[in-house]
Amino acid sequence: MAASSKRTPCLLRKPDRPYLALGLEGSANKFGAGVIRHELDGSSTVLSNIRHTYVTPPGEGFQPRDTALHHREWALKVISDCIEKAGISMHDLDCICYTKGPGMGAPLQSVALVARTLSLLYEKPLVGVNHCVGHIEMGREITGAKDPIVLYVSGGNTQVIAYSRQCYRIFGETLDIAVGNCLDRFARVINLRNDPSPGYNIEQEAKKGQRLVPLPYATKGMDVSLSGILTSIEALTYDKRYRADGLPRGPDDTDIITPADLCFSLQETVYSMLVEITERAMAHVGSKEVLLVGGVGCNERLQQMMAIMAEERGGSVFATDERFCIDNGIMIAQAGLLAFRCGLTTPLPKSTCTQRFRTDQVPVLWRH
Repeated sequence: MAASSKRTPCLLRKPDRPYLALGLEGSANKFGAGVIRHELDGSSTVLSNIRHTYVTPPGEGFQPRDTALHHREWALKVISDCIEKAGISMHDLDCICYTKGPGMGAPLQSVALVARTLSLLYEKPLVGVNHCVGHIEMGREITGAKDPIVLYVSGGNTQVIAYSRQCYRIFGETLDIAVGNCLDRFARVINLRNDPSPGYNIEQEAKKGQRLVPLPYATKGMDVSLSGILTSIEALTYDKRYRADGLPRGPDDTDIITPADLCFSLQETVYSMLVEITERAMAHVGSKEVLLVGGVGCNERLQQMMAIMAEERGGSVFATDERFCIDNGIMIAQAGLLAFRCGLTTPLPKSTCTQRFRTDQVPVLWRH
């Protein structure tokens, strides 16, 4: 059920004391923990932000079961390092926040289990957090963006979002696979490394590309479709002009397609689609701000293309670096602590997780 359109007064009040929260994230292949403090003046301080990534061999993705085992193996160390770096004890916390969804089922369950265990051990209230709302709130806090159009691009999600009446409303989204999933799957096709991430390695490879290969351009109103693009670019790796090593076979072998060309073409096509639907959302609501969140939001070419569009409209782009773009625990702590200060907690019997948890299902009671 979507959030009610009836306006509720903003429940967030100026803090009468500092508040502390621990956030735990593990919806995909990263287990992260972060501690944030909300100060008396209303500002936020990041005390620690630790994560560990499950990296698979080139050409392989990460399976839910193996990823969940990784999270369970690394949870204790990551959380211990996080608390130690923050210079606090578990008893100092006001609440423990965890990713309720969306994400991969088994990894989400592992994180929820850890959060429940800590809640019972230290008698701290739990706050289940929507992963996307965590990205948005951390992005707003770090960049200072006031009321931006949000482009949320990651391995599992692709959405254009605007805030209205205490709800993050989805203007457009992918009709099939997410942009990060599209990039990751193509990285596996051309056997790029997964360390530090397939998307980052595609970005580096694309910088060497010299040929723009035509690919399907599939915007459908405010939505995009990416599965056909992935199929088309995979087919090009079987083209007689394709050279997997990027080298011509002789002096007359000039009409070739290299992996770098395909990475370049994929980025240019997909990011142009994302810029188009973001610009359409900006025009609709009259916004001058764009906020990029999610792991793909780190991509420098996407930021550059979005900046050109925003500048032409007299606007500006806000983005964070890999500390906050890529999945992390501090974003869960930020969104969870905002909810906690509005009186929202998750009772233990309801401290479950869900693979499908839409952004517009969350009542954003901490905003006017």
